[in-house]
Amino acid sequence: MAERTQYEELMRQFSAFGAVRRELGRILPSDCPSGSAAVLTLLGRHGAMRMSRLAELLAVDMSVTSRHVAHVADRGWIERSADPSDKRSRILRLTPSGQVRLDELSRRTAQLLADRLSGWSDDEVGQLIRLMARLRADFGDCRSTHTAQPPPVETPRSPHSPHPELEHTTRTPA
Repeated sequence: MAERTQYEELMRQFSAFGAVRRELGRILPSDCPSGSAAVLTLLGRHGAMRMSRLAELLAVDMSVTSRHVAHVADRGWIERSADPSDKRSRILRLTPSGQVRLDELSRRTAQLLADRLSGWSDDEVGQLIRLMARLRADFGDCRSTHTAQPPPVETPRSPHSPHPELEHTTRTPA
C-alpha cells in the first residue's frame, strides 16, 4: 500500500487536473457546452436510451438532464420519441446531424490530446488509459458497464490518427 505522502501528492495532482478539463472544455463549439457534449457522447456510445438512463449515466438529476436534452434537441442533434413500452417515457437517439456534431467533437478532442501528448510514447498513453480506467472502476463509475475489469484498450484504428490508441476513449471531455 502506498504511503500517506503519495496519496497527498495524488490529491494535489487531481486538483491540478482541473486545468486539463478546462482546456478540453475550451475546444467545444459555443453552441455545444460540456453538458450537451456529454449527452451526445453517451448516446453515441450506448445508443438509444430513456431519459432516466441518461440521467444515471450523466450522474445528475432529471432536471439537469432535461435541460441538456432540450438544448441538443432544439439543435436537431437528437430526437425524442415515445417509448413503446411506456408512453410516458421518451427514448432519446442521435440524429444524423447529431452524429456529425459528435464526430466533430471527437476529432477536436483527439487532436488536442494528440498535440498535448505528442511527447508521450504509445506505451505511455496506453498505460495512462489503463490506469485511469482502473481508477474509475475502483471508484464505481456509474458509466461503466462492469466493475471488475477496466475497458479494453484495443479498438479499430483510423489510418489517419497520429495516436490511434486515443480513439477508444471517451469521445468528448464528458
